[in-house]
This record gives sequence, C-alpha cells and structure tokens, in this order.
Amino acid sequence: MRKLDFLMAGVGGQGTILASNILAGAGVELGYDVKTAEVHGMAQRGGSVESHVRWGEKVYSPLVEQGKVDYVIGFEMLEAGRWPMYLHKDSVVLINRYRIPPPAVNLGKATYPPDQEIEAILSGKGSRILWIDATEIAKGLGNPAMVGVVLLGALSRLVGGAEDVWQSVIERQVPAKFVDLNIRAFQEGRSSMSA
Repeated sequence: MRKLDFLMAGVGGQGTILASNILAGAGVELGYDVKTAEVHGMAQRGGSVESHVRWGEKVYSPLVEQGKVDYVIGFEMLEAGRWPMYLHKDSVVLINRYRIPPPAVNLGKATYPPDQEIEAILSGKGSRILWIDATEIAKGLGNPAMVGVVLLGALSRLVGGAEDVWQSVIERQVPAKFVDLNIRAFQEGRSSMSA
C-alpha cells in the first residue's frame, strides 16, 4: 500500500474543507489509514484555507512535511503557488485556472502573477503541473461552489480507486438534494483528465 500525501489550497468559500472530507472518506473506503488537518485563514470567506490529507498503511501525523507532498490541489491559482517548499520531484500540482485577487492586488499595491510565473515557481522542483478549468466546469453545471468536487473528479483519475467508491462517499457527504449535481461535477472532472 503506497503512501499518498495531499495538500489542498484555496480561499474560504470555495469548498476546500468539503473536498478534503470527501478525499479522506475515499481514502478510508479504499483501505487506507487516513489523517487530516485544516488551517483556516483570517476570514471565513476570502482568507486562505489549507487542508492536509494523508493516506497510508499507518499514518501517525495529520500534517504533511515539507518536501513530501505527492499532490497539491489548488482551488485558486495564487493559493496553489504558495506551496513549492512542500513539493518533491514526483509531485503533481493540479491547479484550477481561476483567480481571486487578494486585497493587495485590489488596492493596486501588488499585481497578480501570470500563469507562467506560478507554473515556474511550482515546476522548479521538477513537479508535474496540470491545469483544469474547474470553476468553468462547475459554472456550466449551474453551481460554481462545486469546484472542489470537479477537482476531486480530476484527482481520482490520478490516484485511482473505482469511480463508484468515490461517488458513494460524495453521496454521504453532501445534502441529498445536491447529490446528483455533485456526482455530475465529479464525473465532469474525471472526464476532463482523459481528454
């Protein structure tokens, strides 16, 4: 059983915590020992949110060490770019192509870095960078808040596990009236990685 360490990085209100709960649940269903930890920013909505999820035969600590993350899932481009110190040469970074300008950018005191700069920061360790238009996919389904489930669909292609295992966890984690929409979001995310 291989060890897999994940770091999810986003902005409050993007569904980062729900996605990390689904990822943890999928790990348990797939037979892993699982530990999680969350760090919330200053504001419930708009502050940085980071979530560590660890799968392994036996996991002792919920926090992933620097240089040990296998997958960074960036819900927002700049948030994804904050974590190069956690990557190793075989890490994969899955980035939602979506910008939420921080206050300094909105006030004109800083500029939002271009895609290429974010990618250069993250690929410096030799990591593999994958971009996905998860917010656009979620909007196309009628609810941009499902970006996390779209990202999980894409991630599931990379880490494996039967699709029905992931879907059963989603069914348990989201309110009944949103299950069908979340399953569609997950499937769209999976499909985006096979193109």
